[in-house]
Amino acid sequence: MTVLEVIRRRRSVRAYEGRAIPAQVMERMCEALRLAPSACNNQPWKFVIVTNAEIRKQLVGACRGQKYVAEAPVVIVGVGYPAQAYQHMGGYGNSTDVDIAIAFDHLTLAAAEEGLGTCWVGAFSEAEVKRVLNVPAEAKVVALIPLGYPKDPGVFDGKEKPRKAPGDIFVHEKF
Repeated sequence: MTVLEVIRRRRSVRAYEGRAIPAQVMERMCEALRLAPSACNNQPWKFVIVTNAEIRKQLVGACRGQKYVAEAPVVIVGVGYPAQAYQHMGGYGNSTDVDIAIAFDHLTLAAAEEGLGTCWVGAFSEAEVKRVLNVPAEAKVVALIPLGYPKDPGVFDGKEKPRKAPGDIFVHEKF
């Protein structure tokens, strides 16, 4: 499968089978995260891999009741360290959010290639996630991603989601 085919195949999955992800597959998911680029190669992150069912249930509360978070056998939480990130992103901020986003994008594509589903979770209480996972105060919870086998095997049916036409999103040379 080509990278473009994997990009077309990837979907946000919100219903998961309970079956475990084999260890060798999880190793590949972790490697996809580890190999992701970051600004200045600072790698200002940690990824909390949550497999414990009780902790996943606690994360549902921190994620505004999104039950599928606990349904997936694994939840990966992207935690960034703003002080360790590149400090001049766009001339005004640090690269933490972008660095985690790049790593999570690598994860979602690697997962799709393996037949695993993912879903970016951005609706959460950072304070509550930090409490549940003992994340240090100086760190920032950027996003969470449930990871597992989709309940609906047709989720990767190859049908493309509607997208804007190229002329609506690309401009050349100047805005």
